[in-house]
Amino acid sequence: MAADGPAGRDELKATQQASGAGRTLAAALPRLILESRKIAATVIHGRHGRKRSGSGENFWQFRRFVFGEEARRIDWRRSARDDNLYVREREWEAAHTIWIWPDRSPSMAFTSRLARESKLDRCLTIAFALAEVLVEAGERVGLPGMMRPTGSRAVIDRMAEAMIHDQTARLSLPAGFAPASLSEIVVLSDLWSPIEEIRTILTQLSANGSQGHLVQIVDPAEETFPYSGRIEFSEPEGHGEVTAGRAENWRADYEARLKRHREEIRVESARLGWSFTIHRTDRPPNELLMALHSRIGEGNDAATSNRRPHGMALGRSG
Repeated sequence: MAADGPAGRDELKATQQASGAGRTLAAALPRLILESRKIAATVIHGRHGRKRSGSGENFWQFRRFVFGEEARRIDWRRSARDDNLYVREREWEAAHTIWIWPDRSPSMAFTSRLARESKLDRCLTIAFALAEVLVEAGERVGLPGMMRPTGSRAVIDRMAEAMIHDQTARLSLPAGFAPASLSEIVVLSDLWSPIEEIRTILTQLSANGSQGHLVQIVDPAEETFPYSGRIEFSEPEGHGEVTAGRAENWRADYEARLKRHREEIRVESARLGWSFTIHRTDRPPNELLMALHSRIGEGNDAATSNRRPHGMALGRSG
């Protein structure tokens, strides 16, 4: 059925653009999924304990026996070492939700001669690999606005399907979304949005007290500005073009603005207690995956440790 009126034409155009982007993504997905599973396999080393007491299977620590507890919880072998009674505690392995936001906006398609793949390909590879690692660890993973949290082993396939059929605008940041307080969100983006927009979105994402991890994925050319001579720069998201007669004369100003922009992002991240990581597409993807894997859960661990009963031992004992 043909669309009538300006609103109908705009909706049809948006649908056609989304369909085209979906077909482009679908063509690249087999390669990205294979790569992400290879990377995930290098990080997965069994279960992903959260270092909090609970109903997990792995040993965490010994603590003093508290009067009123069941005697069967006493570890008699450890207690025989001195005059105190001890209880063996296990790691907290209950699943919580991690939301992953992969920036699929037009600027992410950029690839320079200094990189082998686009920012978008690297972003999706990390998103898929991280989801695989987290689900293997017993967590639930969701995509804001696209996919409800799931603990399915087919999480990568579900993510890919959700992205292919997503007909909404390809935004740089997840507008209109606020995770629950005990969940976490990982934002993978080039973060070239104005700092005011970034500040607004981060405030919104942390409104309920959720933890977050901000990752700036950049092409090496965006950091080093390796241009000289007459160069025409085109803004991929419709903000026009600019021509530099001698591009090398712009380098110092560009580097100063880049440094200022990142410092502003760091300030906002620190204010909210979020982590902030910079990742270049000429670096191995497993570096970023391992960094994220080690950081997820840290904030919630600290919050939980502050609520431990008085007198509970904090260190491990052998």
